[in-house]
Amino acid sequence: MKKLINRVDTILDEQLQGFVAAHPGLTLHRDPTYITRADAPVAGKVGLICGGGSGHEPMHSGYIGDGMLDGAVPGEIFTSPTPDQVLACAEAVDSGRGVLLIIKNYTGDVLNFETATELLHDMGHPVAVVLTDDDVAVKDSLYTAGRRGVAGTVLIEKLLGVAARRGDDLDSLAALGRKLNNHCHSIGIALGACTVPAAGKPSFTLADNEIEYGVGIHGEPGIERRPYTDLDTVVGQMFGTLIEHGAYSRPLRQWNRDTASWDEETVAKTPLQAGDRVIAMVNNLGSVPLSECYGVYHRLAQACAANGITIARSLVGSYCTSLDMQGVSITLLAVDDDTLALYDAPVHTPALNW
Repeated sequence: MKKLINRVDTILDEQLQGFVAAHPGLTLHRDPTYITRADAPVAGKVGLICGGGSGHEPMHSGYIGDGMLDGAVPGEIFTSPTPDQVLACAEAVDSGRGVLLIIKNYTGDVLNFETATELLHDMGHPVAVVLTDDDVAVKDSLYTAGRRGVAGTVLIEKLLGVAARRGDDLDSLAALGRKLNNHCHSIGIALGACTVPAAGKPSFTLADNEIEYGVGIHGEPGIERRPYTDLDTVVGQMFGTLIEHGAYSRPLRQWNRDTASWDEETVAKTPLQAGDRVIAMVNNLGSVPLSECYGVYHRLAQACAANGITIARSLVGSYCTSLDMQGVSITLLAVDDDTLALYDAPVHTPALNW
C-alpha cells in the first residue's frame, strides 16, 4: 500500500492542519478537535453543525462557510466523533438562537450526537436534530439500524444553510430538514474497494467482472455482488432501485425540547414519481475519473427523462467520498420552487462556491 501519509496515528491532525491553512476563513480547534467558521458564532442565526468519521472529504469540513455549515466535527478515519467534540463545536457556533445538529444515520454518530444533544440542553443551549437516511440500498447494515445517511446529506446541508442565513428559527429548520430528507434518495456502487490506512489492504475484493451493488461510504457491503457489463446497464439498475425502493417507513427518535426527551415517531419517505423535479447528484466515491462521472450523468438524464422526472439542477463531482474507493453514487432530491430558491442562493465554502 502506498499512501501520501507519514504515520497512521498522525494522519488526521496533519490533514486538518493543512486544510485549515489552505482556507483562512476557517479555524481549527483542539482538545477536543473541531472546525468552525472563523467568524463563529454568527449573530442572528441558528448555528448548523454536522460531523462523522474522516475519509469522506470534502464532507463535512469542506462545507463550512457562508450558506452552509457553521462547524464540523471530524472523527478519526471512518470513526464517529465523540460527544465532547460535538458539544464543544455546538457551543462555539451558538449565537443565542440555538444549534441544529445534522446527523448521518450511523450507529456511532447517532449515539454520540444524541448524547451531545442532551448535554447541550442541560447547559441551556436550544438544540434540535435532523437525521439523514437517504441510502435506499439497505434497511440495516454493519454500521447502522435503518437506512444509511450518505451523499444526500450534502444537499440538505446546503439547503438548510441558506435557510439559516435568511433567519429561519430552530424549529423551522428542523422541520425543513426532515421534509428534505424524506424526499431524498441515494444509491451507490463500487468497482473496487477503498483502502483504510490502518488496515493496509482493500476492505473487500472484487473480480474484474463484478461490482458491489448498494455499497456504503465506509466500504461496507450493499445489497449484493453483481456482474458488471457496462455503464448503461449499471446506471439503469441504480435508477430502477431509486424508483422502486423510494417508499419507506421507519420509526425515528425526535428530540423534544419541551420535555427534554426523545419521542419516537413513525415517518415515511416520499417515493420519486413521474412529474417530479429533482436535484440530481452524481458523486465520485473516490477514484473514478470525472469523465466517467459525466458518462453516468448522461445515462441518468436519459432515465429521468424516460420516466417523466425533470432534472432541475445537477452536481457532478466529488462531494461525499470513501477514501480511494472506485465507485459512484447517485442522489435524487425531489424539489419545489422554494427548495430551488434555497439551492440557487449564493454559497461560499471550500468545496461549494457559487
